Amino acid sequence: MIFVERLSIAVAIVPLSPLIQYFMSVLITNDAVVLGLLLAIIAFTFHTSGLSSRFWQGFYKVVPSILVCYFVPGLLNSFGIISGEKSNLYDIASKYLLPACLVYFTISIDFRALRQLGPKALVVFLSGSLGVMIGGPVALWLVKQWFPLAVAGDTWRGLATIAGSWIGGSANQTALKEVFHPSAAVFSQAIAVDVVTAELWLAVLLYGVANASKLDKWLGADTKAVEDIRLQMQAEAAQHNPTMNTRALLWVLFVGFGTTAVAHSLGDIIVPFIKENHPEWSKYSLTSASFWVISLVTVLGLGLSQTPLRRIEAQGASALGSLFLYLLIATIGMQMNILTAIDNPALFLVGIIWMLFHAGFTLAAAYLTKAPFFFTAVGSQANVGGAASASVVAAAFHPSLASVGVLLAILGYALGTYCGYLTGLVMQWIME
Repeated sequence: MIFVERLSIAVAIVPLSPLIQYFMSVLITNDAVVLGLLLAIIAFTFHTSGLSSRFWQGFYKVVPSILVCYFVPGLLNSFGIISGEKSNLYDIASKYLLPACLVYFTISIDFRALRQLGPKALVVFLSGSLGVMIGGPVALWLVKQWFPLAVAGDTWRGLATIAGSWIGGSANQTALKEVFHPSAAVFSQAIAVDVVTAELWLAVLLYGVANASKLDKWLGADTKAVEDIRLQMQAEAAQHNPTMNTRALLWVLFVGFGTTAVAHSLGDIIVPFIKENHPEWSKYSLTSASFWVISLVTVLGLGLSQTPLRRIEAQGASALGSLFLYLLIATIGMQMNILTAIDNPALFLVGIIWMLFHAGFTLAAAYLTKAPFFFTAVGSQANVGGAASASVVAAAFHPSLASVGVLLAILGYALGTYCGYLTGLVMQWIME
């Protein structure tokens, strides 16, 4: 009873609201607290997405896990619980984790395995990429004629990042964010267009999977190649046994951050040279240190994929790269204001027209090459959805085929930044 009385007196003397304000100020200003909070969100997302519960399985079919890791920090920022503006976490993640992430995703590419997929798979995949590169600028030009205010100003900078996402994945989109520097509001709108349009297309593809035999008949496709790949992938999966220990982890970290260090060193030489001798190149982002670091780590990663160092893939490189990517996405999310993300509904028209171009190019390539719908669906998602969605679509045909989706998605990671950059330059020209 005495304790209750003293507690009541304490509450009366120390108002609750200042305590809450103090606690909130700690969350806003202390990056150690914010980092712990972001990791908690990521860990919770990974844990629940792996549960067999019908609720969580249904939830993550509608809302991808990477989207949760983006929007939850965005909600926290929107309601003032954390502050992306005051935090240094994104600067650290984009400077160190993003380049290492790109190294891990590109070093595992296997050109021999890509050749074994046959020309049809690559033709369909590359046609989808071309559809993204052409469709984006055309969609932007059309909407500019109909709703000029919807794409006014620097909106093209945010849309250019979608090109990276729809050819490669979130890592490429983040890389292009560093190259084109869209504002937080513009990037939030681009993310909304990206996610909504891509998820609608994924639903269409999954419906197509359920009717694959009919579509294969319409395409006049020979499905023997898919069956051969399925048997090959089953045999390779049985032999694959990833290992992770301290020594292996050190090698993985050394390759990722060592390559990042080399790229930063070369960038520190290239950028001052261009600024001094060719300042007019700044309009192509060639005076951006981020552009050179991202471009160089991608080239170096592809080069290392042809050396014995590519073995770090079996030691957890992709897993570490995925962790870096999720943390990077979370730090981007904490800069977003949810309310501004839906501020420009006409912008979704750009996404719909853009996706129609991608779909048209992909289906036309499949029809002309008589490729199975499997290559159409997986090739498209390797572009638009990245490794996660591509493997899901591939596994919908047969679980052993999931790695085919990952393989094509890795090719997308290698192309996404460069192709997205070129698409962004065309968009810039349209808006000038």
